[in-house]
Amino acid sequence: MIKKNYCKFIVYILTLCISLSLLSQRAAAAPKDGKINVNARCAIALDCKTKIVLFEKNADSLVPIASTTKIMTALVAIKYGDLDKKVIISDKAANIHGSTVGYKKGEMVSIRELLFGLMLRSGNDASIAVSEGVAGTVEEFVKLMNEYALQLGLINTHFEVPHGLDEPYHYSTAYDLALVTAKAKELPIFNEIVGAKEADGKNYGFTRSYRNINKILWLLPAADGVKTGYTGNAGKCLVTSAKLKGNDIVIVTLNCNGRWNETKKIYDYVNKNYEYKKFFSKDEKIDSIKVNSMRKHASLICGSDIVIPVKKSDNYSVKIQKPSGNIKTSISGYKQIGSVEIYQEDKLVYKEPLKVKRQGR
Repeated sequence: MIKKNYCKFIVYILTLCISLSLLSQRAAAAPKDGKINVNARCAIALDCKTKIVLFEKNADSLVPIASTTKIMTALVAIKYGDLDKKVIISDKAANIHGSTVGYKKGEMVSIRELLFGLMLRSGNDASIAVSEGVAGTVEEFVKLMNEYALQLGLINTHFEVPHGLDEPYHYSTAYDLALVTAKAKELPIFNEIVGAKEADGKNYGFTRSYRNINKILWLLPAADGVKTGYTGNAGKCLVTSAKLKGNDIVIVTLNCNGRWNETKKIYDYVNKNYEYKKFFSKDEKIDSIKVNSMRKHASLICGSDIVIPVKKSDNYSVKIQKPSGNIKTSISGYKQIGSVEIYQEDKLVYKEPLKVKRQGR
């Protein structure tokens, strides 16, 4: 046990060092803003598509995250599980403490229904049942959570449990929570669940009906999810997804007593100070480059529309990065060469690779 805890401590210290390194790197790339005072230990607003930070406060601090953990629990279940599989509620699930749906030992409930219980009612019993139904045991499911977290680049996150009850080495950051939520929102089933104010059991064929405890869905008209959380160590937490001028953003507030009002304050600030600007269109020629094997220049084009949130009070500039001189290679179809970079004042906020296309094709 001592050896196990020592190893966990070493992992924690190494993760902390990486976190501080990333913080210093992103300090030059993410907009900092002191014009609003957010009463939360940690907070962030993030554009889902571009991952551009719109507001942040202590967004890289390692903190307990309570039931916002269940965002990853749901994401892993959707990725690896069969949502129509029926799970027998175990004694472990039925007797977990804290927030529960009230499933009884021996009940058979589909993973799909358990996800509604997980996200709408914050059921710790649902989290245990989902874990056992997908991976066999809670321990194996938590391994999946940590493996997938690393795949998503969440290097400042470590899971010990699927529900978020306080554990010494269970932590994340506001920034990582925003990233995992942006990923989860790519899935229609996730959006259907977290955006539901209630789910009628008869309509879904469930064992019971569910009403969402997430008040932000009623308090902020633009909100369409995601998850509340509270423990003694984590305090009151809230991860919110919302529409902003036709685009998706995520707002995270951690250890925040006034989480509803503070979330709305951040949303109003971003809505007032940012707009979405289209810089380039898909297949638009940005520049050209000479290729030795060709008599003509090849065009550098965008692979997709480049639309990013820009702060109204700031200046933005574009730089094209491409190899100097001729390219000594043949080109067949499309090939990524160079990139377009967008700067907010002197800070790089967005980068997109460019494709090379032969003239006349």
